[in-house]
Amino acid sequence: MDIQDERRRLLDAEGGNEDPSGLMSVQDAYLSKVKNRKLYLATFASVLGPMSFGFVLGYSSPAIPELTRIADPRLRLDDNQASWFGSIVTVGAAVGGLLGGWMVERIGRKLSLMFSSLPFVFGFTIIIAAQNVWMLYLGRVLTGLASGVTSLVVPLYISEMAHERVRGTLGTCVQLMVVLGIMGVYLAGLFLDWRWLAICSSIPPTLLLVCMCFMPETPRFLLSQGKRREAEEALRFLRGPDAPVEWECARIEDACDEQGSSFHMSDLKDPGVYKPLVIGIMLMVFQQMTGINAIMFYAENIFEQAHFKESDLASVIVGLVQVVFTGVAALIMDKAGRKALLIISGVAMTISTSTFGVYFYLMSKPHSTTTLNVLMLDIQSKAAEEPHTDLAWLALASMGVFITGFALGWGPIPWLVMSEIFPVKVRGFASAVCVLTNWSMAFVVTKTFQDMMNLLTSAGTFWLFASMCTINVIFTIVFIPETKGKTLEQIEATFRGTSGP
Repeated sequence: MDIQDERRRLLDAEGGNEDPSGLMSVQDAYLSKVKNRKLYLATFASVLGPMSFGFVLGYSSPAIPELTRIADPRLRLDDNQASWFGSIVTVGAAVGGLLGGWMVERIGRKLSLMFSSLPFVFGFTIIIAAQNVWMLYLGRVLTGLASGVTSLVVPLYISEMAHERVRGTLGTCVQLMVVLGIMGVYLAGLFLDWRWLAICSSIPPTLLLVCMCFMPETPRFLLSQGKRREAEEALRFLRGPDAPVEWECARIEDACDEQGSSFHMSDLKDPGVYKPLVIGIMLMVFQQMTGINAIMFYAENIFEQAHFKESDLASVIVGLVQVVFTGVAALIMDKAGRKALLIISGVAMTISTSTFGVYFYLMSKPHSTTTLNVLMLDIQSKAAEEPHTDLAWLALASMGVFITGFALGWGPIPWLVMSEIFPVKVRGFASAVCVLTNWSMAFVVTKTFQDMMNLLTSAGTFWLFASMCTINVIFTIVFIPETKGKTLEQIEATFRGTSGP
């Protein structure tokens, strides 16, 4: 009865106290009794999914060079096949995003995550046993499908489990584990051939399946299904024995009752639904239009021009920079806030992509202007070699700034904000639309990148990316609300209120 009395006291304080500082003190009183150990354990189990997804994304980098030189003609990839081997993952992931949106509403967050481990394992098994190129493609599509489901389910699972003090840090762990997976597969690729690499890549999803057996479903999903007792048990597991979880349970339940239980298309007229949906979609579009895939595409060439002979090792260094700065973002996310980091990240990427444009422009200039003035021929021929060596370091510095900026903000935060801003009843549908947008844009940018280079030149393409980074900074300042330190229910109330996003 002590817990019940405390819950009633806390709820009375929340209901009767109009002063926001009073409300915060109620939350502080509750959070002071919370123990995070098992919340961290559940987060660790779930982020084995993004690590698996990182292994899938990184796998093509060490595998493609081997598969283009392999002795077996049935498995040997030409340039076009190698391009599809790399990019077909995004097609599977786009479908996986839609499938994940349906699954999280039907069978819940936990079971969706457990089922997503199966196509990971089956996909890598098909790659290991591949006898022809089509088996390689099928394996990549299946692992892509699993990546799409994972990229939707894990951010939702973490945001619905975590409380507001640690939600930013734990949510950023999704991107941290993706880049850790990419770096892990790059490192393993230095020592293992493509088949053993596929065997290694199937270990994280196997661990995911086993570990998630012992983790709870999210309290918000259980309450949306009317399972009050199970929701309290899940909260007790996540918050520790001392926290009066009935208070948090009642708060979530009130929000669920206010919204209604099921999603209808007519709900899209509600500003509490369409505002966060538009923000979520635009975040995903801007994330892909920053030029991250283009920079990664050029990374090897840039290292070679800087006379860095070990391009395999260079890829590991790029991966390490991503891991370090995504880790930094995780540590400061709940202190600095999402909005500030997005702006800093956007400005850093604007500067670096603009510099990249200048680099490519200067690299091409000696060749394009020599015919304009014969008197300049001697000067240019002497100077032509110096820019190539000097400017390579400019490109290297630009790439470092870009990857650092992306890892601090536009890498992890769109996925984190996506998991925070949608009301419970539209979370599956809205997240599916966002994931589909992200992976579709990734496919379009990757496949049209070479055409853009031909049409706009290298310099023009990177200046286009710079202009997109500038627009995303403006978009962030004007439209994206700060979600730091707010409960999911308070974030929903922000969008339902009269103030704009």
